[in-house]
Amino acid sequence: MQYEAPVSVKEAVEILAAHPGQCKPLAGGTDLIIQMRGTNRYPKIVVDLKRIPELTGITRVNGSFRLGAAASCAQLTDHSELQKWLPGVVEATELIGSVQVQSRASLGGNLCNGSPAADTVPALIAVGARAVVVGPSGTRTVPVAGFVTAPGKTVLLPGELVVALEVDLPEARSADAYLRFIPRAEMDIAVVGAGVSLTFDKDGVCTAAQVALGAVAPTQLTVPAAVKALVGTKVEDSAIAEAGKAARAAAKPIDDRRGTADFRRHITDVLTVRSLKLARERALSR
Repeated sequence: MQYEAPVSVKEAVEILAAHPGQCKPLAGGTDLIIQMRGTNRYPKIVVDLKRIPELTGITRVNGSFRLGAAASCAQLTDHSELQKWLPGVVEATELIGSVQVQSRASLGGNLCNGSPAADTVPALIAVGARAVVVGPSGTRTVPVAGFVTAPGKTVLLPGELVVALEVDLPEARSADAYLRFIPRAEMDIAVVGAGVSLTFDKDGVCTAAQVALGAVAPTQLTVPAAVKALVGTKVEDSAIAEAGKAARAAAKPIDDRRGTADFRRHITDVLTVRSLKLARERALSR
């Protein structure tokens, strides 16, 4: 197995494009190394992205946050502006592994792994995040909501990699939140995850909302019926209850060792309601 450590996006793309199907990008390695050991299948070339400055920085540009795809979770959770403006994204990021894992794990890796249960993906969808993708044909931007196409599968084409996640600075009276359920107290995979965002006008009426679910379908889901129940209201408890019911109806879970489908549907309702109440409190206090 060959190890490459490019120092520019151009160099990384050239390596990936020259060896289609034989390379694996390494953003943190917290999933990749486990997968290699578990399957005993090793790529011909591992391309370490941690030495590319563009992929490891966190900046604000023209009213948006640009989060390097290989920036560590620890960098993100320690960032004061992200804590203030995107608390739901930070909440989701804080749930990835242990302190040691967080020093390596990244948003880009969590997204590109393609797991239906990835914590950060519903949180990123809730705030309208976009993945900046660079490849042999140039640069394109893909909404995170459509990035994962099936378990372990994404929209990335041969030679492409995600260089950053872009999130617009929230409007006034806007906030997000993320909650998940796991069987253990720490370091487990989500049985259900719920990311939400709310925006209110000066009169306290909801003008925009999003509800995104993880671990209840082959890919992350958005719930238009929940949005419809919220927009145009003052997000009273009754409206939140309707959104919870809509989320439960939209969920398409399976039975597995971590929970039955019926249990997951119930928890989807509960977490949607709780996360919406948290986002409402945050938004109205700004």
